Amino acid sequence: MLRIRLGDSSTHTPIIIITTSKQAQEGDSETKTILTMSQQIASAVFNFNNYVYDKLDPRVRDLPLMTSPIDMTVILLTYVFFSVYGGPQIMAKREPFRLNTAMVIYNLSMVLFNAFIVYEFLMSGWATTFSWRCDLIDTSNSPESLRMVRTAWFFYLSKYIELLDTVFFVLRKKQQQITFLHVFHHSVMPWSWWWGVGLTPGGGMGSLHALVNSGVHVIMYFYYGLSAAGPYFKKFLWWKKYMTAIQLIQFMLVAVHISQYYFMEKCDYQMPLWIHVILMYGILFFVLFSHFWVQAYVKGKRLPALDKTKVKTNGITSHITTVETNNSPMGNGHAPHYENGKVKEI
Repeated sequence: MLRIRLGDSSTHTPIIIITTSKQAQEGDSETKTILTMSQQIASAVFNFNNYVYDKLDPRVRDLPLMTSPIDMTVILLTYVFFSVYGGPQIMAKREPFRLNTAMVIYNLSMVLFNAFIVYEFLMSGWATTFSWRCDLIDTSNSPESLRMVRTAWFFYLSKYIELLDTVFFVLRKKQQQITFLHVFHHSVMPWSWWWGVGLTPGGGMGSLHALVNSGVHVIMYFYYGLSAAGPYFKKFLWWKKYMTAIQLIQFMLVAVHISQYYFMEKCDYQMPLWIHVILMYGILFFVLFSHFWVQAYVKGKRLPALDKTKVKTNGITSHITTVETNNSPMGNGHAPHYENGKVKEI
């Protein structure tokens, strides 16, 4: 509070008296406390970021998307927000985009990229020097080790590219396909793999699941590429429900392989934590995908529906036939629309 009173009457010199109310003092104190806490949090985050950076493998820590766990966490949180809220809000009053050509190019590009990753994993150890049992993390700078490190980073990068699966769903207004399993899988995989690639890029026995996953994605994105290519290829998509079965086999293979660790007399794997995490992931995703399988193909809740409603257009009565959507929890979807006996691509 500011008060002004006149001083000497002969000089009319003002005397300024400043008084501060108790409420104002308390407000200033609260502001200072908030600022202090913010500074402490920022300092702790900064120190943690520097600590983690120093622990990263020098062969990967300066590669794109590898310099900070905070950066990738922000990216993935933004992805989750866009998937479940931001994207649907943006598209709420807009017509769905027709992205068939883009989807064909994207899916077939992912087939080639994942095939390349499979080949590189095989050539950097799994088809050359690995025993498929207690294979240790290679920390050397040998050509084979550096090849494994590079391949592990390519696999990690592919997890970010796969976020486009969800973007296609949102832009095409297929929100029903963005399930908990879809978002969980697409966000947790890159987040967890940042730690694996950053700390132990020459992963040894801990990298088999990446090899298997890339192989599965070759098949998966080939299917989605055909699905997006148009109605002519529909007759080649009879094996749709087996996509989830392939996923389940993947998780079983990974769980069986990694569980060897618990039955070996001796295995000096340098990062036992990864063994436990990979086994946990294998079991968790097996349970989640099994639940999806039961809901989709046993109970039939997500099977294509047959609508026999007659529609009269321009004096002609016709049937709207089955509308299929790509029900896989990991795919980017394609739904042809049948109107008046002709196929209309959405």
